[in-house]
Amino acid sequence: MARYLDVHPVDPQPRLIGQAVAMLREDGLIAYPTDSGYALGIQLGNRDGLERIKTIRQLDDKHHFTLVCRDFAQLGQLVHIDNAAFRAIKAATPGPYTFILPATGEVPKRLMHPKKRTVGVRIPDNALVQALLAELGEPILSSTLILPGETEPMTEGWVVQDELGHMLDAVIDSGECGSSSTTVVDFTSGSPEVTRYGAGDASRFE
Repeated sequence: MARYLDVHPVDPQPRLIGQAVAMLREDGLIAYPTDSGYALGIQLGNRDGLERIKTIRQLDDKHHFTLVCRDFAQLGQLVHIDNAAFRAIKAATPGPYTFILPATGEVPKRLMHPKKRTVGVRIPDNALVQALLAELGEPILSSTLILPGETEPMTEGWVVQDELGHMLDAVIDSGECGSSSTTVVDFTSGSPEVTRYGAGDASRFE
């Protein structure tokens, strides 16, 4: 059963953040709250964790996983961004948006879309997530925790623990969590295309 970590939403306890990050580094799978609902998270090199996420969410190989980044500098190491995309993304981050962009050589091929060589990236506006990223020192490979057959992400830690605790290594509960998925914006064609409407203001990209 997953360890249940009750973390302060504004001032996350370093001890608990350290425990969660230690699990990530030991190839654990965690569920954590973001500004757009709960997400499943693993370290980038965790192959087994990737398969566990696919099993929980019943995903195929064409699914875009998301690299959750601490800041724009970290994001820029993972994807190719032209000047127009740079300005638009910079103005919208941090926030509840996921951006689909061509991946750089820093991204393992198994994390890219198999044909397009693209990947999703985002910078959440959430103190807990920022604390995790600061302690880990690298992006977290994530997928929004939307169960098969559902359209919205899970939003309450105790529900995640009750339903999925047997499939996870840790559930982080900070009491505060967004209730809608991110707005997804695809920049791979050269101009922004909103492919999923969610918590973010999509009009700025239309």
